[in-house]
Amino acid sequence: MSPQVAADQLLIALDVDGTILHHDGHLSPRVAEAIGALRDAGAHIVISTGRSAVATIPIIRELGLLREGGIAVCSNGAITLALSPEYAEGYEIAEAVTFDPRPAVELLRRARPDALVAVEEVGVGFKLSAPFPEGELQGDLRVVDDEELVSHPATRVTFRDPNGSAESFSELVDRIGLHGVNYAVGFTAWLDLAPEGVSKGSALEQVRRQLGIEPWCTVAVGDQRNDLEMLGWAARGVAMGQAPDEVIAAADETTASVDDDGLAVLLEQIAADLPDASKEH
Repeated sequence: MSPQVAADQLLIALDVDGTILHHDGHLSPRVAEAIGALRDAGAHIVISTGRSAVATIPIIRELGLLREGGIAVCSNGAITLALSPEYAEGYEIAEAVTFDPRPAVELLRRARPDALVAVEEVGVGFKLSAPFPEGELQGDLRVVDDEELVSHPATRVTFRDPNGSAESFSELVDRIGLHGVNYAVGFTAWLDLAPEGVSKGSALEQVRRQLGIEPWCTVAVGDQRNDLEMLGWAARGVAMGQAPDEVIAAADETTASVDDDGLAVLLEQIAADLPDASKEH
């Protein structure tokens, strides 16, 4: 990427958990300041997360990104939000891609009957097969019967095995085969299903076109397997230092870990490379 790119020509896509936020959920002042500096310089900062809209908006507010014309990508690319302080909740759903969750849910539940299942209800919360561990999901959480769980098109389905591992879910997916969906295994025993062909990367490409940003002016930062497509999409894909090996291998470069404010390290460098006119924007 040319160091002479003005801030308002940059699209910087940022994962939330493990990238912006530490694993305990806190926001480092250095990271907040680095994001704020590029935001104020005019860069297009786009939150790109597996979180639901309900769980993402508080972070957007805290970072000062709830601005007219702002955009965010949620639910691993299935939901794109248009942001504005004028909207009642701070956002409107600009794009929602859904799929029929029944075939994949029934297949996975036969293979792992003890796993917990959550089906996202956009802007509301989740329908659950049983309660999830405290604090893992946000919004209105309601336990429903098996039929209601899969009775409507969904943007995202999450499987969770509190007693399993990420490796066991990866092996399960390889063994049973999943068709008609996109999926990402989390750092714990967590499996997200999304509509086929939908990812953070596919949603960000639409955002890029909407904003009129050149492909070579894109940066993406993430730390997990649901960031793989996003890192491949960006001209400069950056993995956090604590990311799994396959995520680091997919990135163009690696910054420091979240514990060492790796996002701030990267964003401070990007800000330092801006031409003077952008710094004074």
